[in-house]
Amino acid sequence: MKSNRLTLCVTIALLSPLSLLASDIVPKQLAGPPSEFAAMQPADPADAAIYSKSALLPVSMSADKAGGFASEITLPVESDKLRFLVFSGGALDWTTQMRAPSGRSEKAARSLASEVRQAQFGMDNATHPAEYYAFDGIAEGTWNLKLRSTSGAVRDGFVLIEGEASTQLVSYLAHSKQIVGERIGIVASAMSEQGGEVKSGRDAARSLSMSLRVTRPGGAIESVSMLDDGKSGDGAAGDGIFGASFLADKSGNYLAQVRVDGVNLEGRPFVRTSEHPIPIVERSLGLSGNKAVAQIESSGSRLTLNVPVATTEKAQSHYRGFAEVWGTGAAGEAVPVAWVSGMVSPTNGQLGFGLDKRWIALAGARAPFELRNVRFEDTNGYVTVAGAERLPMQMPDLPIEKAKPGSIAIDEAMTMGVRPASLNADKGTGTRLLLVHGYCSGGVWPASQFSNASTFLDANQNRTHDQFARLISSFGSTWNSFGVVAHSQGGAASLHLYNYYWSGLDRATGSRLIQSVGTPYQGTNLAGILATLGSWFGVGCSTNNDLTYSGASAWLAGIPTSSRAKVNYYTTSFRSTNWWTNDYCQFATDLVLSDPEDGTTEQAKGQLSGGVNRGHTTGQCHTANMRDPAQYLDSSRNSTMNANAAR
Repeated sequence: MKSNRLTLCVTIALLSPLSLLASDIVPKQLAGPPSEFAAMQPADPADAAIYSKSALLPVSMSADKAGGFASEITLPVESDKLRFLVFSGGALDWTTQMRAPSGRSEKAARSLASEVRQAQFGMDNATHPAEYYAFDGIAEGTWNLKLRSTSGAVRDGFVLIEGEASTQLVSYLAHSKQIVGERIGIVASAMSEQGGEVKSGRDAARSLSMSLRVTRPGGAIESVSMLDDGKSGDGAAGDGIFGASFLADKSGNYLAQVRVDGVNLEGRPFVRTSEHPIPIVERSLGLSGNKAVAQIESSGSRLTLNVPVATTEKAQSHYRGFAEVWGTGAAGEAVPVAWVSGMVSPTNGQLGFGLDKRWIALAGARAPFELRNVRFEDTNGYVTVAGAERLPMQMPDLPIEKAKPGSIAIDEAMTMGVRPASLNADKGTGTRLLLVHGYCSGGVWPASQFSNASTFLDANQNRTHDQFARLISSFGSTWNSFGVVAHSQGGAASLHLYNYYWSGLDRATGSRLIQSVGTPYQGTNLAGILATLGSWFGVGCSTNNDLTYSGASAWLAGIPTSSRAKVNYYTTSFRSTNWWTNDYCQFATDLVLSDPEDGTTEQAKGQLSGGVNRGHTTGQCHTANMRDPAQYLDSSRNSTMNANAAR
């Protein structure tokens, strides 16, 4: 029976998302040059593909002849080394037995293993208990794994198996139309590396079979065959690329698990899975007219570009909006003016962007004008709920101006809008450095190693980047200005705050505005696996879409380079030991992460393009209770961050 162990984050219900949005926070009116059009386009789902070397296999026990409950799993062993985790939901009566490829009898896995120990799999305080097994000198081939419970109090769970990294499953969403009523496609293939040569599709493995396991909101499970027939969004028939889709018939968090079984290039059987959390949202917003209308603001220097919309009862308080502004040149040609973006709220049937008229002069544009590539996104997963490729725009009469080269210097008002009066006046008391934690975490920074600093605390909670950013802003409003030192998700949330909202960050002075350590700017593979485990066992901090590969990619698509440049980031990984020793930060998460990693975040996924990379340190892990010291306890780096921090 499915258990519901909501042992963490029990206070999340006390502060709803709506209450998080009730502050007087003021959004920025973002804009940038046409040279950034391509960079601000929606992310290609294929760029956020999961590369998996592991398999998370469901366990479902049924009554056996001995009066207990049992389940059997086929366990491919690709080399003489094997590692796996058994997730029993904390049940104490599960036993694990194994039968060799050539064997007739089962033996206790403990008697065969070189190491057995208890483990906690997860990130920060969002973890699941598991039993860890490691084997050395084990026979290759297909083993049988039998899991048994005497009481049947907990009959279902998972086994997580690590495979050889030379063979991986690659999978990604076919599109980003994650709207109720759409069919959601998944594309997958095998990839292998042999002798330094990378192969994919039909060249990477043989005897491939793939399937899709979809867990819907509420827990219903659907199994779908993935096909390589050229008709399932998979490319050409027989190319080794598979596809499948399912209908998203209601809103909520879906989980799509891809499974591949096959034979690798060495002739050994293998199994891999990948786990995709997929937020499905209502089409809560739609365009209600065939043109936008621009109005001159009272200052005379700016325009409001109003897009007509119709909302439903499911409408959000605000959306992330984006559009390209185009005008006409002297010869009648289309002229790119600027992109506009920001967090916009439906008001009187309109969503409004802000634009400084100097962008028009800089482009030398004249009427007619139009908006292109308009999109409005839900802030949970950054799914586009309304948009248009082209939208004519009615513009008030403007003098035709063409700025001389170098006569207009792009300033803050052009890129972020006019600072609100409340920010220009002294607000709060003094300056501060905010010490910010991450997802499902608490106060991690040793405050004694920082001066003039205060600890932000939203302990053991799950927030979107947008919700997290607003909470940081509210906490920081105590002071006239502040900078940030952040851990894990706190770094992304701080960047989100600086980019989209006016806050004390904009008043800070000093060398480094935002400094982060161990932030998964491009997501972490743990997010999908934890979501899958949590869908069955229950976990208080729940799914965070912004921390998945696809969610992080969608979020980053709206963050311009100018904002990213305000971030100074550090990454870490485990201490390198002897070549024959397993290198890891956390032996459980090491089964699914690619080296080098810090136990939660892979070094490659901790990179922020456009940010300032302050270096990589070995011998430090993401958090406490890992093999090496926690990365936020480095007194030398903390001293450097403190000395250089803006406040």
